Amino acid sequence: MFESYSLIMFSRKIISFATAIGLYVLLTNGLSSCQSKGSATAETTTNSVAVPSGNSSTAEKSADKSATVPSVTAPDPSSIPASKIADAATILARPQVPVLCYHQIRDWRASDSKSAKDYIIPVAAFREQMKMLADSGYHTILPDQLYAYLATGAPLPPKPIMLTFDDGDLDQYTVAAPELEKHGFKGAFFIMTVAIGRHGKQPYMDKAQIKDLSDRGHAIGAHTWDHHNVKKYQGDDWKIQLEEPKAKLETIIGKPIHYFAYPFGLWNKQALPELQKRGYVAAFTLADKRDDSMPLYTVRRIIAGGQWKATTMYRNMIQSFD
Repeated sequence: MFESYSLIMFSRKIISFATAIGLYVLLTNGLSSCQSKGSATAETTTNSVAVPSGNSSTAEKSADKSATVPSVTAPDPSSIPASKIADAATILARPQVPVLCYHQIRDWRASDSKSAKDYIIPVAAFREQMKMLADSGYHTILPDQLYAYLATGAPLPPKPIMLTFDDGDLDQYTVAAPELEKHGFKGAFFIMTVAIGRHGKQPYMDKAQIKDLSDRGHAIGAHTWDHHNVKKYQGDDWKIQLEEPKAKLETIIGKPIHYFAYPFGLWNKQALPELQKRGYVAAFTLADKRDDSMPLYTVRRIIAGGQWKATTMYRNMIQSFD
């Protein structure tokens, strides 16, 4: 996904005609994949799992969930003094909160490959997953809450979960966000800034839509400029991929950007202090092991597989974050 963009990184002021055409093709055809090899998303199964009961399964009561969500307010992460942040061992010892990662939420096309279907979740399947979480009593949290919990032990609502969305696809705005809000849920949207406002076979959110999500209480984070693999950064890449997207998104939403999601979920130890010194307080990987010295910059997620039933997603989520 967007790895070919490295061809244009050597010059951002002068882009050849051929490179511009290549960029257009990549953007209009959508992203080919956004998962690391360690992310278990290819499993398709019909095995059932017992989903916790005790909440009404009716759509009407599920839609009223927002009225019963406990109010847990997290402080601005920049206001938490360094002396209050726990050491790495303490952070790693805290029970992990389930964090799900989504990409495109749309029905499959005939041209979609089997591997593409692992991260493209059909609309009905996404709705089924959100209803299952709501009916099972889960409460969504945002990155500020997760950070405060990991860093200071701040309380969380019962059965917390975080729902994240990578890249900035338009269907996240038109399909995912309304479905979340129907259940009183909020999400964290990690935006790849090169694609803002792009149209074509796979359209992306524009500035107004990104700001609208923020104004409606969802979180906005950075996902690099052009999805360049963090493990390959050198020289100006840190500025182009980390600093500039952060500044651009802050201008769009009028709020600080504190959180980052790694393309493909890939990271290395060199990246962690680079993120820290540029004002990010936490970063999100995929299914890999957390770093033993800077765990806040390697928070785990799993991709909610597009070919999973809701019961399969629930089982895999519980097993991964148990």
